[in-house]
Amino acid sequence: MSQATTSEDTAEGVIESVSGPVVTATGLDAKMNDVVYVGDEGLMGEVIEIEGDVTTIQVYEETSGVGPGEPVENTGEPLSVDLGPGMLDSIYDGTQRPLDVLEEEMGAFLDRGVDAPGIDMEKEWDFEPAVEEGDEVESGDRVGSVQETASIEHHVLVPPGYEGGEVVDVKAGSYTVTDPVVELDSGEEVTMHQEWPVREARPTVEKQTPTEPLVTGQRVQDGLFPLAKGGTAAIPGPFGSGKTVTQQQLAKWSDADIVIYIGCGERGNEMTEVIEDFPELDDPKTGKPLMSRTCLIANTSNMPVAARESCIYTGITIAEHYRDMGYDVALMADSTSRWAEAMREISSRLEEMPGEEGYPAYLAARLSEFYERAGLFELLNGEEGSISVVGAVSPPGGDFSEPVTQNTLRIVKTFWALDADLAERRHFPSINWDESYSLYKEQLDPWWTDNVEEDFPDLRQWAVDVLDEESELQEIVQLVGKDALPEDQQLTLEVSRYIREAFLQQNALHDVDTYCPPEKTYLILQAIRTFHDEAFEALDRGVPVDEIQNIDAVPRLNRIGTTPDDEADEFVADLEDDIASQLEDLYT
Repeated sequence: MSQATTSEDTAEGVIESVSGPVVTATGLDAKMNDVVYVGDEGLMGEVIEIEGDVTTIQVYEETSGVGPGEPVENTGEPLSVDLGPGMLDSIYDGTQRPLDVLEEEMGAFLDRGVDAPGIDMEKEWDFEPAVEEGDEVESGDRVGSVQETASIEHHVLVPPGYEGGEVVDVKAGSYTVTDPVVELDSGEEVTMHQEWPVREARPTVEKQTPTEPLVTGQRVQDGLFPLAKGGTAAIPGPFGSGKTVTQQQLAKWSDADIVIYIGCGERGNEMTEVIEDFPELDDPKTGKPLMSRTCLIANTSNMPVAARESCIYTGITIAEHYRDMGYDVALMADSTSRWAEAMREISSRLEEMPGEEGYPAYLAARLSEFYERAGLFELLNGEEGSISVVGAVSPPGGDFSEPVTQNTLRIVKTFWALDADLAERRHFPSINWDESYSLYKEQLDPWWTDNVEEDFPDLRQWAVDVLDEESELQEIVQLVGKDALPEDQQLTLEVSRYIREAFLQQNALHDVDTYCPPEKTYLILQAIRTFHDEAFEALDRGVPVDEIQNIDAVPRLNRIGTTPDDEADEFVADLEDDIASQLEDLYT
């Protein structure tokens, strides 16, 4: 959060009352969403309601000890973030205070009222110009770049809202983010630093229809319920069902250029694990540290609710800045339920009319505003960039009918429903294939047919049909037992078991199986389909089910996932030949 300066004509107000994070003040000359500094300690807050001479403020820090009569100072500026090189490999709180920097200065416990710029204003970066004197530039155009991390080149853009014009001066060399590096004939100066209000979406030309999947390396997600690059997804699930682990897998393996991970209201021990683990992880794409293309925003459940409410906006604004450079960004919000609970608490202190289960009536609107900032966009400079948003939802007791889950369902197009029963059976990822869905399948099918195999959409539909049939048969099995079923239905259950165990189940701790490329995803499903076709032919020729499922080749289906990627093609070809020949031996 940038430290805004106070305008000379802004009057200083006085605290009238304090109710948790909500403070009312009188005599304050302010506008909606202005950032103010509250009390003698200068706690940061934001104006959320103005009624006559009374201004209501939500404070981003603990307000204990703050009382009536203390001063309130207005900055005259909305809550904004500092944008520029240095955001990657950083850990922020909900208002973009750099926690790693403040920890070095103050230790593990931060005093109230402390502040620091979101990026280092004193550090010098080696600026490489991309324009020359005499070039014409407009808002959004790239004028140069710096090497932000080992993995990412940070493009310096003409800020949105600039008039643009002819370049009259260009500098090259080492400069701080506040030093002008390009000057235009309009008198405008371009620096490596921008500020942007977090509640306002950064401008683009047009939102486009995404046609490429965000490849996650997780078979159940890529194969059955894909997410488009620039799409929106929700991961709802009860406590212990694997939401955080699933999002961490996505952050590590998805083919996004930049990862923004928002820990919004999660338990401190979980967030500590994320903060400790991420810096130790290597980027599987580059071999360099994963943090070199990652920005973490940490706001745990014991932090003030107002800061929790703002952290979502802080994260999406940082994501938009990298999207404007033409990058594909993946944003993980864990979890939007805690964000909604923060809104509910603030709304109740404002004595607003409650909606369903006490959530504010504008819950759906706020969720929509957030998810609508995702997408594949044509940028101001004519290039393309995307933001894919994956929001975890934590419904109490796993009740998907509660307001946050239901309102999220109306907005997102991919729904990965986590199942605690699957997690208890050690089936991971614990995504319930009966309740999950993706509305991106049809628009992504051309990508699969062009880049993987032409028959993949048909193969995927076959797998879904088998799983649906299994669900219906399981109801009968629970009543009369599996042996009472006809042999063709028993064989269907056997095929579905391999779809679940060999295809849907994946070992995140295995060096090979933790990531499955799309080509291998297809091979595994194709091998199971081969077993299905050959097995039913053998059944039609009178071979008993017991003999079919006991051939030596079948257990090797479960080993495809752990077979090295460059050996999978040959492994599957040999396996399919063995399945065909061994079954043929049974009826010839």
